[in-house]
Amino acid sequence: MPMTTCSAPFGPAETEEISLYDAIGGRPSLVVAVDVFYRRVLADPELSPFFPGGVGERHRAYLITFLGEALGGPSRYRGRDIATAHRGLGISDVHFGLVAGHLVATLDELGVPRDLIDRIIAIVATLQSAVVTA
Repeated sequence: MPMTTCSAPFGPAETEEISLYDAIGGRPSLVVAVDVFYRRVLADPELSPFFPGGVGERHRAYLITFLGEALGGPSRYRGRDIATAHRGLGISDVHFGLVAGHLVATLDELGVPRDLIDRIIAIVATLQSAVVTA
């Protein structure tokens, strides 16, 4: 009697690491997060002067795409580089810290798990030297 073989391996399944972008819910979640984030930033008396005309759709779209790329999403940011975009604005380490705090609060409000928030903030922290100009 011939022996039947199976070509499928019987070892531990390989796990595919999910991107932060997918882990938080992709673009729909980023859209909501950016709206909540800017609501917080614009309500902050230390940060609102950086946005005298408010935050328009174009600016929101740039942030959604920029964060999406930084978190492993499929879209690519095509705006000005971050250092150029923030040059001359007088952003200090204190301002950067306030913005990071609003991002943490936003993600927490939206139910993002703390371990993912920590990973996202670690990515954002790498931008501090490009954004801080004061």
